Formats: sequence, C-alpha cells, structure tokens
Amino acid sequence: MRSIWRTLDRGTARGIVVLCLSVGVVGVSYGAVAVTAGFPLWFPVLTAALVLAGSSEFLLVGILAGGGSPIAAVAAGLLVNARHLTYGLALPDVIEPGWRRVAGTHLMNDEAVVVALGQPGRAGQRAAYWAAGLGVAACWPAGALAGAVIGQAAHDTGALGLDAVFPAATLALILPALRDRGTRRAALAGVAVALAAVPFLPAGLPELLALSGLTLAARRRPA
Repeated sequence: MRSIWRTLDRGTARGIVVLCLSVGVVGVSYGAVAVTAGFPLWFPVLTAALVLAGSSEFLLVGILAGGGSPIAAVAAGLLVNARHLTYGLALPDVIEPGWRRVAGTHLMNDEAVVVALGQPGRAGQRAAYWAAGLGVAACWPAGALAGAVIGQAAHDTGALGLDAVFPAATLALILPALRDRGTRRAALAGVAVALAAVPFLPAGLPELLALSGLTLAARRRPA
C-alpha cells in the first residue's frame, strides 16, 4: 500500500482521499435511508461490503421498501451495474492477472475507474485504481454503518443534504478532463441523453444511457 502512495503525485492522492471521504458521507445517507425504510441495521452494512455499488443499492432498497419483489430489485440492480462491462473493457491492463484481478474486479466502481483513467502512465493508473478502490471499499460500508446508527435516531435523513456531497466531489475530479474538446462533447451529449430520460426511467437507468455519449467521441477519434 505504501508503494501505491509513492507512485501517485500529491494532488492525485489528495483528490482520492477527498473522494473516498465523500463516498463515506453518501454511505451515511444510504445507511440512514435503509434503516428508516424498515431494514435492520446489518442490511445496509452487508450490502455495502458485498455489492459495493451505491446506485444499485439505493435502487434495491427503494424497490423493496416500495413493495417490489426481491427478484425485480436484483434485476434492476444488475441492469444499472451493466456499465461495469464497459469499465472492464477500458481497464484490461490496469488490473493485473491472477488473484489481483479477482480482488480488483470486486473493487471496480465509478470512482476507481475515473481516477485510474485520468492518470497518464500505466503505473499511475494501477496505483490510482487500487488506492481509490480500497478507499471506497473501506469508506462506503463504514459510512453505511454510521448512517444506520443515525437513522435509528433521526427520521428525516433528507434534511441533512448528504446526497449532494458525492456528485460535487466527482465533478471536481472530472473537470480537468473536460478541457479536451472531444471529451467535453461526449460528456455533454451523455448529460443531454440522461436528462431527457429522467422523467421516463427509474433511478440509475438514465446514467446508463448517458454512456451513448461515448459514440460521439468514437466518431471523432482519428483512425
């Protein structure tokens, strides 16, 4: 772990720490929402550790709390997490083979992929991926546990505004990449698709459709 931090520059390491802490804050919101929806304290902590994907976990809790079947909740979560297929295709050389690939696949999440692809060299990408992946794996369940405890005492968790922390931190990380014109066009196209789909699709699916913006970037990529 020490070698990972030695590979990363100070700015990147600081950004990863801030991002992981923000994920923990969102985990507090998830744990509180799950407990106030009627789930036992251990449920959000267990799902946070095993699933490690906030969007599908929020969707799972929402469907089950609304009276939906467990099968429908799991299917919706798998559909939302289908974006991980593209993540795996984008990181074949970042996650090393062997047992590390098994562990690295479990740690694959939006944050780890974003910071890894933002590094210029392969060594930096691997270091950023593992640092962010392990950080999220620690902060997300810890935040869920804290939120579950808070949720037993506070019933109006939405008033805390915890859900705004993670999007703000992620935006701060991706802003440098938007200086590239092609990346900016692809991002704006994805945002437009997602916003157009929000009124018609359940939570998580508009973000998945936003990946269509990558087709714009592929068209403009030189041969």
